[in-house]
Amino acid sequence: MLFRQLEYFVAVAEEKHFGRAAAKCHVSQPALSAAIAKLERELDVKLVERGHSFVALTPEGERLLSWARGILRDHDAFKAELRAMRSGIAGTLRLGTIPTASTTSSLVLSGFCSKHPRARVKILSQLSTSELYKRLNAFELDAAIVPVTNDNAPDLEFMPLYEESYALIAPVGMLPGPQLAGSGASSMRWAEAAQLPLALLTTDMRVRQIIDAAFAGAGVTVAPQVETDSVSTLLAQATNGDRACIVPHTWLWTTLMSADLAAVKLTDPVITTPIAVAVDAKGRAPAIARAFVESAKQLRLDEFFARRLGNIFDS
Repeated sequence: MLFRQLEYFVAVAEEKHFGRAAAKCHVSQPALSAAIAKLERELDVKLVERGHSFVALTPEGERLLSWARGILRDHDAFKAELRAMRSGIAGTLRLGTIPTASTTSSLVLSGFCSKHPRARVKILSQLSTSELYKRLNAFELDAAIVPVTNDNAPDLEFMPLYEESYALIAPVGMLPGPQLAGSGASSMRWAEAAQLPLALLTTDMRVRQIIDAAFAGAGVTVAPQVETDSVSTLLAQATNGDRACIVPHTWLWTTLMSADLAAVKLTDPVITTPIAVAVDAKGRAPAIARAFVESAKQLRLDEFFARRLGNIFDS
């Protein structure tokens, strides 16, 4: 079995078309088909259902796909490790973040990119937590910034970054008093927030599930008229004066708050969620992912947010 055969097989599985897979691998279609047929003979199983063209993977092919991706990932990681030993960290870090952590990823990347100038970073920031786990396990991502909860994937290792709490942002006129951002220990109970016209994240997003659990803990439920997978859209709703929204407090350090908006801490209960960098826990994380984790370990993001946001969100 050769690495080339596995590369061709994975390309066919992903493209679901022999011609496109051959073009992706820069070989002729007959050469690719012959390599996969040889792989089937070596393993003594049928991997691909064929008609006039690709139909589907067989159950054995589906099982091999997972192994093949892991083998190719380990192969690439080993080559990258050797390159890093010779000339330092290089290549592309494939980083995923939940949408609500997209602004804080820049804080982690600042030190990483400074220390490793030959490294490049590709960020995907509109993925759910479950999708991030899936892509990490499929070796489609090298690292991800995710919430740490009781049902986290056991095959991943988590390096804590900071504790996330939640803020209500609303037009000043919606609130019972002059509770402007930066004005001090202003707060609102979750039960009170439920009475406001709200725009919230969609229910498939982990932060929304945490928010709904907080409302349930206060004995209320909410049915927002506006739901979105974009925090920027939430902030635009508040800026427009129509609705209040709930976002992680970490968004406030990059948010330009006008005099018409207020940001208040949500209490009763006070909810916090640990946010961490996740990588493969089986020793297969590539050198560039481990270097990213090491850079993240040097940060004190809770202290950073406390300095930038004053005492509004002190527990």
